[in-house]
Order: sequence, then structure tokens, then C-alpha cells
Amino acid sequence: MSVPLLKIGVVLSTMAMITNWMSQTLPSLVGLNTTKLSAASGGTLDRSTGVLPTNPEESWQVYSSAQDSEGRCICTVVAPQQTMCSRDARTKQLRQLLEKVQNMSQSIEVLDRRTQRDLQYVEKMENQMKGLESKFKQVEESHKQHLARQFKAIKAKMDELRPLIPVLEEYKADAKLVLQFKEEVQNLTSVLNELQEEIGAYDYDELQSRVSNLEERLRACMQKLACGKLTGISDPVTVKTSGSRFGSWMTDPLAPEGDNRVWYMDGYHNNRFVREYKSMLDFMTTDNFTSHRLPHPWSGTGQVVYNGSIYFNKFQSHIVIRFDLKTETILKTRSLDYAGYNNMYHYAWGGHSDIDLMADENGLWAVYATNQNAGNIVVSKLDPVSLQVLQTWNTSYPKRSAGEAFIICGTLYVTNGYSGGTKVHYAYQTNASTYEYIDIPFQNRYSHISMLDYNPKDRALYAWNNGHQVLYNVTLFHVVRADEL
Repeated sequence: MSVPLLKIGVVLSTMAMITNWMSQTLPSLVGLNTTKLSAASGGTLDRSTGVLPTNPEESWQVYSSAQDSEGRCICTVVAPQQTMCSRDARTKQLRQLLEKVQNMSQSIEVLDRRTQRDLQYVEKMENQMKGLESKFKQVEESHKQHLARQFKAIKAKMDELRPLIPVLEEYKADAKLVLQFKEEVQNLTSVLNELQEEIGAYDYDELQSRVSNLEERLRACMQKLACGKLTGISDPVTVKTSGSRFGSWMTDPLAPEGDNRVWYMDGYHNNRFVREYKSMLDFMTTDNFTSHRLPHPWSGTGQVVYNGSIYFNKFQSHIVIRFDLKTETILKTRSLDYAGYNNMYHYAWGGHSDIDLMADENGLWAVYATNQNAGNIVVSKLDPVSLQVLQTWNTSYPKRSAGEAFIICGTLYVTNGYSGGTKVHYAYQTNASTYEYIDIPFQNRYSHISMLDYNPKDRALYAWNNGHQVLYNVTLFHVVRADEL
């Protein structure tokens, strides 16, 4: 921007120099060197440089140039009488000078027009440069904001991955343990092959003992691999849309191979009819079912089908009933001492959900609350045959603040709500009697969960969400230590 403006200044300075030269040099070239003051009209005086000969009538009168408002050179010349011009040799010289002055004036006008045009171009370029500079600043700011967002996203991802590092380290140890098992199996296979060739080389009882010991260790390892810590829950899969806003549905985790029946219970009170569907496909595509009538209406949505029997809380009581679905008879009833009921200690959504029965890899459980534990959640392990309480754990989590709960591998998981945004944020480990706050996202697609239970056979969560029956897959991290085998 500064170079074009400098060029314009040089041009204007050159024009002033040319004008000054004309005013000083022209009179001397024609031999005129006097000064004249003339009075302008109205009594004011204009000062201009002029020449007068000895006889004004016999020679030219030349006045110096001046600049008009646009910076152009203006010269005033008074010609002598015609009779004197032809005899004066200096007249010809002056005429030539005047022609040069005219040519110079024309050149200056051309230069002035070009200068004006260049000035307009420079001004236009200046505006464009300012606009370009503004755009560059916007791009720079946008780039900084984009980098900041990327950095924040990467940092959040790293925060999520950092807790997995110790788990991966434990996986390395697990891999070594599995490799050790593989080597032992290979060694036993080699021994058995040699034994076939040479009977009596090894003591049969000792060999049988080694095989049995390895079999037990492998069975224990497989049992450990079936359990793990919950680290993720998938997006929901809607299986069916049916029933009221509240209810429960499930499959039997101990059902024999080929038994894929689905059990369906609509509502949370004043109902005693259980629907039986032959398979998950029938449940999804048809309304063909068999109905079972319970001897008492159930309370809440915390029922569970386990090893051919349905376990439920009798309405308006703290009694748990085991009902055989094949013979349709009551096999056992038992009271949960001090357990709240009849909407005393329900989940946050209400619905007489005081007592929640559930099953996992370790067996049958009851989740409830008592006055003795200040309304906080109590977890009890039940004998599935006698319904006797085998062991109890008192937590510090208020049951009325819990949206829903489920148990995986002996660990109780609690959601922070039942509607809108939901997550699993509390875990209580019964094997260590410890708890922790966690943050596992949980998509609540239909905004009202009234039942949430884990099935260890399917490795899935069954949920009743506002009249929709949905499934969630779970992600578990398995940790196996040699000292546990």
C-alpha cells in the first residue's frame, strides 16, 4: 500500500518542479526580466510574475504559470502587434517555446488522468486487501477453535482409555496362564500317546489324578471367564412393542438346551396371569401364547424365572413365592424380614417396586431396603430351593434414588434414573463388600424404564421401556489370576 502512494507523491512533486521551472526559465529565454504588479478588479491585488520590454507595444508580454484547483499549469501570454512579430527573431523562438509548453501541459494532463486512475485502482486494492486480511483472521480463529475441539475430544478419549491400561496388563498375565494350560494339555497328550505304546511305563492312578486336576482347573478358569467387570452397554434393540407402560419379560438362564421360551408379565399390580411364548421368534412375530394363572397377584416388576420356577413378591407383602411353571403349584414361600413393601422403599419410578428379585452367574438374589438400613439398598443372596437368606450386604445407596438395578457376577449395578438421560453410576461388589461410583452411558430410548434385569445365559440386559420390550448387550472385562484357580 505504501509504494503506490509514494509513486503518486513523486508524480505531484514532479509537476510542481516543472511549473516552477517554466515560471523562472521562460522569461529569461526571451530576454525579459522585469516584474509587474497589476490590480485586480474590486481593489484587491494578484501577484504574478511578468515581463515588460522597453516598448510594450513592440514585444511579447509573458506572465508566469500558476496551478489551477486540479494542479495543472496555466500560462498567460500577451502577443504584440502583427507588424512587429514578423520582424522580431525572438518571436519565433517564443512560439516554439509555447508549443513545447502546450505539449508539456498535454503530457501533464495525460499523466494526471493516469494518476487519478492509478489512485482509484490503489484504493480498490486497499479495500480488497482489508477484506482479505479480515478473511484470514476469520480462518485463523476458526482453525484455532477447530484444533481446540479436536484436542478436547482426544483428551476425553484418553481419559476413557486410561483406566483400561491396568486391565490390559492383567490380560497379559491371563494369556500366559492360558498358554501354561495349553502346554500342560500337550504334555498330557504326549504322555497318553506314549502310554498307548508302552503300557505300564507310568502309574495310571497318578496320570488320572493329573487329568482330573487339570480338568477342574480348566472348569474353574471357564467359570472365571464367564464373569467380569461391566465396562459398556450397547444401544438398545427393540424386540417388541406391546402392553402397558409397566411390566416385565424374561427367559430362564438355566433352561436346558433347546428351551427358548419367553415369559411375559404386563403391569405391576392386581394381575396374576403370566404369558408363555414358545420362542423369541414367536414372541416377536405372533400373539400365540399359553397363559399361566398365579395363586396371588404380584407386586412390582421384579419377577424372575429361574430353573423352571417363577419367583415373585406377593402383592402388599414382603413375602417371596416360588411357583413351579410346569406343575403350576407353589413350591415355597418365605418372608424377607424387615423388607419394606407396599411402596415404602420403591425405585424412583414407584410402582410397588419395593422387592426386586434377580439372578446372575452366582445364583438368586433379592434387592430391597429396610428401616434398619435407613432406607438404603440391601442385597441378599437366596437359596433358590428353600428361599433362605444365605448372606446379606447393606449398602449406603438410597433405594428411592435408584432408577433400576441389576446384578452381574455378584456386583450390584444401579442406574441414576429411569427417564430421560440415564447412566449406570454406582456399583457394589459383594465379594469384597466395597462400592465405587462409575459412569457407564445407558441409552434410554423410550424415556421410562420400569424393569431392568441381567440374564447370564444371554449376556444381555432385558428391559421394559414404556411399553417396549428391549435388549442391551453388555461388555465385560474378564480377569483371571493364578492364585484363584
